[in-house]
Amino acid sequence: MRFIGPAPAHDLTYSDVFLVPSQSDVSSRFDVSLDSGDGSGMSTPVVSANMNSVTGPRLAATMARRGGLGVIPQDLPLSELAAAVRAVKGQSPTYDTPFAASPDRSVAEVLRELPPVEGHGVVVSDERGYLGFVASSELAHALPDAPIGDLVRTSTAIDADDVTTPRQVFDLLTEAGLEVVPVMRHGHIVGTISRRSALRSTIYQPNIDEQGRLRVAVALGIRGNLVEKAAALVEAGVDVLVVDTAHGHQRGTLDALREVRDANLGVPVVAGNVVTAQGAADLIEAGANIVKVGVGPGAMCTTRMMTAVGRPQFSAVLECAAAARSLGGHVWADGGVRHPRDIALGLAAGASAVMVGSWFAGTIEAPGELRRDASGRLFKESWGMASAKAVSARFAKLDAYELARKEMFAEGISSSSVLLDPLRPSVEDLLDMITTGVRSSFTYAGARSLAEFWDRAVAGVQSAAGYEEGKARSIV
Repeated sequence: MRFIGPAPAHDLTYSDVFLVPSQSDVSSRFDVSLDSGDGSGMSTPVVSANMNSVTGPRLAATMARRGGLGVIPQDLPLSELAAAVRAVKGQSPTYDTPFAASPDRSVAEVLRELPPVEGHGVVVSDERGYLGFVASSELAHALPDAPIGDLVRTSTAIDADDVTTPRQVFDLLTEAGLEVVPVMRHGHIVGTISRRSALRSTIYQPNIDEQGRLRVAVALGIRGNLVEKAAALVEAGVDVLVVDTAHGHQRGTLDALREVRDANLGVPVVAGNVVTAQGAADLIEAGANIVKVGVGPGAMCTTRMMTAVGRPQFSAVLECAAAARSLGGHVWADGGVRHPRDIALGLAAGASAVMVGSWFAGTIEAPGELRRDASGRLFKESWGMASAKAVSARFAKLDAYELARKEMFAEGISSSSVLLDPLRPSVEDLLDMITTGVRSSFTYAGARSLAEFWDRAVAGVQSAAGYEEGKARSIV
């Protein structure tokens, strides 16, 4: 990447920067490959952050199914982390992870997990097996206390062996007047598929391992029996390990990385977070394959306001990516993303992928229950991973005195409401919007691959008024 004019003397964040169109012979978004090339297997260079309110097994499976990667957060016992990995590995790389319910669950209970939107549904089953399916859009008109089993009108399901192409599925659903159906194989439900997900499967390539299972990452702290924990997770099937701490450029992180490197576990290792070339270089030399870049840009993070520590994200990624690439490593840009343009800019600055946190927290697939605010809008709760709420959960086994001492030094927002976008309620809807924008960015730069984008992207610096000019405006 280069600047259209002189390189600025001060640091920049995403809203300070724009991309300049160049002469291009890339005529279609579909001529673009978004492969990350960093060993993670991603064909969609988007990672869901290791936040408790963002990435659970359902969202991680969805991310991998659409070519990205989810990072399960570290604030769980080892047995639960291993179970989460196995849960992702057990999901279909082709069909959507089903929402399941017993027939006696009420509509109100189901609506805390699944809103009444098109393209989703509930698989109803009991100890005898599959009973039927209820499209989620039907929940909008049902009585809250009605058992979900009473809404079952059909036990229709398609057999996975009867359909061979996405077009065949799309046509089958269209002819039947259905938006979504469950999919069965050998008498067992393996997922659901909608017309939209059939279309998506022609665009996205799933991120799968050598055995054809969805890939998943897990975050680790830097203390405790780190190597034993990492080895157990690799045994459970984890594909990427993330050695994660707020201040990655410290001796504890470097020592932890060396331990993991020397264990030769056979999976890529990500480490962070840092914001300088020296920090990136030190982590790579200690054993990281990928460095996580970002201190303070996250929506739930108060580090900069509390400590004055951090760095504007675009400049941090630009510098760290150059240092990492010179040593054969890569970086993930972690935080500061509010729009697809920010992901395009993170990639242009040299990242092989961009991590998204709170933006994904308000989706169907994210952990947590759906709630309604005073205006009736659906939302999910999100919180920072250094907040008092996260610290309290992380150190719950400490005695009251030690826990109180830990909580005194918490940073970050403990509770924030992230609204469910009625037009884009699923993380897949957001991925559609993101990849549409990023693919177009590549075509404007004349780049068919990420490596070409790094080489051909041209950036300029803009005023706040310039940034505002780029926003859509209502015209009466």
